Amino acid sequence: MPRSKRARVVHESKTQKKDHKEQTRRLFANIRECIDEYDHLFVFAVDNMRNTYLKDVRTEFSDSRVFFGKTKVMAKALGNDAESEAAPNVHKLTPLLAGAVGLLFTNRTPESVISHFNTFRPQDFARAGTIATRSFTIPNGLVTARAGEIPAEHDEPISHTIEPALRKLGVPTRLVKGKVMLELTEGEEGYPVCKEGETLTSRQTTLMKMFGITSSEFKVELKAYWTRSSEEVKILESEGGMDVDA
Repeated sequence: MPRSKRARVVHESKTQKKDHKEQTRRLFANIRECIDEYDHLFVFAVDNMRNTYLKDVRTEFSDSRVFFGKTKVMAKALGNDAESEAAPNVHKLTPLLAGAVGLLFTNRTPESVISHFNTFRPQDFARAGTIATRSFTIPNGLVTARAGEIPAEHDEPISHTIEPALRKLGVPTRLVKGKVMLELTEGEEGYPVCKEGETLTSRQTTLMKMFGITSSEFKVELKAYWTRSSEEVKILESEGGMDVDA
């Protein structure tokens, strides 16, 4: 049978599948190398994970090494007991490797690292499925860009082009001479978007984002650290960063 002469698409590049075994081996080897290279090893947990802010952490600690990978691999690299540990007492950090946690290797002093993360609390927009940390209500009358979150003299009316989106999200608005007005029944002072403590829906988080309401806090909690020179592990309390010998 003669070969077809139809034009065929020839891809100049092919995407190779990730070699997970090689990634695991590299992560294990890199952690083992860092134990011998850096003075201190911190275990940290991340609350309200955001890749953007984790990238900021990597940038801030460009002179250090940050690992945020599979906890089982990281635990194996540190060692599960005194016999398999990579360095004396470092296995005492292994039980802390559960959930959204990572490792920070650094030559900076523990005091400077703790001080940095005690003040590193960037705010972000909440995501659906999270718990509302505050209540938010759109005031009755003229709808402004920040919905009463800032003084009226610093706020401005919301664009009329957004009004259809608000109505679609269930907010009872209408245009009056080109301005967006919130009109409720008598006795109501505003439209409640969310209440503190409730689980947020995608509709609620969309509304909060439209009005610039940030209620989610990205936080890095330092759980413990190991010092190579003393071979000691310090367990850190969640608030205040006080040391407790392990």
